[in-house]
Amino acid sequence: MSIDTESPAPEEVPELVDETIADNEVVLFMKGTELMPQCGYSQKALNYVKHHREDAVCVDVLQATDAFRSALERHSGWTTIPQVYVDGEFVGGSDILEELHQRGELAETLDA
Repeated sequence: MSIDTESPAPEEVPELVDETIADNEVVLFMKGTELMPQCGYSQKALNYVKHHREDAVCVDVLQATDAFRSALERHSGWTTIPQVYVDGEFVGGSDILEELHQRGELAETLDA
């Protein structure tokens, strides 16, 4: 499921990020949409998440990338995208998801 982030004003992004993380079990902030990821790392993260969870929420950050980076950094300390959150907690980006998958821990992590 995607959240409509079509052209949010930069000042609206922090609240949008806070509410999305708080209101959803699994959230993927990514470049592009579920149907059309716009970067390889976002595609990779989406594949890992969707392998274990059909009900994850995806948020396209491309309409206000700098504002999303800043808002997400307040939660994770990271400015890179994609970022995955489970039950309000930052999990990581595509490399962390890959590492969890290789260790056999990703299913448990995403099974919030």
